[in-house]
Amino acid sequence: MMQADTSRITKDLIAQHNLTGEEYQKIVDILGREPNLTELGMFSVMWSEHCSYKSSRVHLKKLPTTGPRVVQGPGENAGAVDIGDGLCVVFKMESHNHPSFIEP
Repeated sequence: MMQADTSRITKDLIAQHNLTGEEYQKIVDILGREPNLTELGMFSVMWSEHCSYKSSRVHLKKLPTTGPRVVQGPGENAGAVDIGDGLCVVFKMESHNHPSFIEP
């Protein structure tokens, strides 16, 4: 039989999970209670840079996504930019955001 996780969530533990105090409070608000260690770990993973662009989202939003040279803007496929002479450069970011969010 598995035992319940009764670990106390400390500020150090929150920091070790790369969560801010504000994010931790949001977890408490969502659950309506303090999370256990397993739940804290799950939120930590789902809200990580790898799964949610936690720190880069603000910078990615600054990049232009439309214009006369944009052949394919952001979406599921690579973006393509016309660089002249009938050539395009293609950019694709590897991301597990969508699959991780759908199937944790």
